[in-house]
Amino acid sequence: MDLIATAHNGRTGISAGRLSEDDCNRNFCEMHVPLERNAARVEAERCYFCFDAPCAEACPTGIDIPGFIRMIANGNAPGAAGLILKENILGGTCARACPVETLCEGVCVRNHGDDRPVNIGLLQRYAVDQALDSNTKFFTRASSTGKTVGIVGAGPAGLACAHQLAVLGHHAVIYEARPKSGGLNEYGLAAYKMLGGFAQREVDLILSLGGIEVQHDTILGEDLSLEDLQNRHDAVFLGIGLGGGHALGIPGEDGAGVVDAVSFIDRLRQAEQLSSVPVGRKVIVIGGGMTAIDAAVQARLLGAEDVTIVYRRGAESMKASILEQEFAKIRGISIRYWAKPEKIVLKDGAVTGVAFSTTDPSSGDHPYVLEADMVMKAIGQSPHLDRANPGQGFKCEGDRLVVDEHRQTSCPGIWAGGDCIAGGDDLTVSAVQDGKVAANAIHRALTA
Repeated sequence: MDLIATAHNGRTGISAGRLSEDDCNRNFCEMHVPLERNAARVEAERCYFCFDAPCAEACPTGIDIPGFIRMIANGNAPGAAGLILKENILGGTCARACPVETLCEGVCVRNHGDDRPVNIGLLQRYAVDQALDSNTKFFTRASSTGKTVGIVGAGPAGLACAHQLAVLGHHAVIYEARPKSGGLNEYGLAAYKMLGGFAQREVDLILSLGGIEVQHDTILGEDLSLEDLQNRHDAVFLGIGLGGGHALGIPGEDGAGVVDAVSFIDRLRQAEQLSSVPVGRKVIVIGGGMTAIDAAVQARLLGAEDVTIVYRRGAESMKASILEQEFAKIRGISIRYWAKPEKIVLKDGAVTGVAFSTTDPSSGDHPYVLEADMVMKAIGQSPHLDRANPGQGFKCEGDRLVVDEHRQTSCPGIWAGGDCIAGGDDLTVSAVQDGKVAANAIHRALTA
């Protein structure tokens, strides 16, 4: 990270070009070095191939983890990929972005004492990448049922639902508001996690099956209504994802230099040149989830000299895991716990700092101000439920849809999954499972 430490160009305020494009490209390299063939086999042979494998139980999509690792150990990467993609068609993205330390690897039986867990994430990535590079075909469509399903959102939930429906012989039409498919995978993950247009490679894999149509730049509630979808299709799946970020609700929030962290990440993901994305010299990120971590780390990679994440509770309460917090700290990010923003300090309409109050009940209130020329809000997002209101209304829990175990909503003929449903954990892998479960339920309903 020496490039970052010496990125002093004298510019104050938010500015592009704090580092050269070459320096940015070096900084935004692979977070984890992919395994080569021999390394993959050596790592796979560390697995105990447990009969009642806790790693498989911890995987939201139920991948046969010991099964695919055994295939890698035997030199059968395509077979391993087949086991993975059967359960998780976005297994390549999940291998890169899943919090494996709290899921499969977190419960690995080798994860104790001086030992370390099997590197399941890198092994999964190795198998799927090998399959994509060789254009291996894993799926064929069943005979057409003559039924069509309208899907709102080409994110992980919608894509997984469409793929499973197509496998079962139905025709899926996805209505996507944005110019590209992929949802969070395309627009919301840190640029250093998803290099080389990988999200679109997975989209291409899904669409290559046939039976899936995508209509981009089509917004529910503007270009078509839920009633339109119900009239056009035999069933409807809502994978509408999340909208804009929540407001802080404090004075000065409208000042120049206050930005939404999701929008910052989105801009980076779509930038043709990383160095063209403006960033502050002193950046404060308010929040405690992966969005906060991703935004803070990427601000640093772009050349910000001082980046601080501020969270209202302690480290154990952060949605970002302890390992993710350490990942940020290693890259030069400071994390302040037990602090609540009270005011954005402005001068001539632009950010100069943030006033905080302490929230630790054991320490008393000690207000302080941190200097900043850029503030990123990363305190969560809300679903676009206003777009989906069909008149009769959905049963909701807060701002999310209530669904049953089959992902069916309270409205007949409508299923939902991903970030827009209550009780979820806002993970790509869970959204994939939602889409798969809903597709199977829709299939049963349409063929009963």
